[in-house]
Amino acid sequence: MITKVTKGVKISIKTAYEGSFYRKKKLSYAFTYEITIENHSDAIIQIDSRFWKIFDSTNGFEFVQGEGIVGQQPILYPDDSHTYRSGCVLESTMGTMEGNYTVNNLLDNSTFKVLIPRFQLIAPFSMN
Repeated sequence: MITKVTKGVKISIKTAYEGSFYRKKKLSYAFTYEITIENHSDAIIQIDSRFWKIFDSTNGFEFVQGEGIVGQQPILYPDDSHTYRSGCVLESTMGTMEGNYTVNNLLDNSTFKVLIPRFQLIAPFSMN
């Protein structure tokens, strides 16, 4: 498990390889990740948006940004947590993801970034 704490907000990540399939006549590799966001600060926070830097060893970098996380903008009170699952499809057996969440402190209306640490997406058979 990969973890990172920014301003009292802890991000924990687990990944899994789900298999391969053909997409547009190209072999592709599916990965899932589970992220837990824990609010260890004294603030009430809301996840506003996300930014991802995705590296596919075949295609290089892709950047993705958008509102919320999987269609939600969760509010976390002190000592609350929120877990969600999502996925990524690569054209290679190895890649990485990293990024940040834009978080609103609902007590003082400030905004800050919470770092999502780099994590690896690796098909187990590619390690041999």
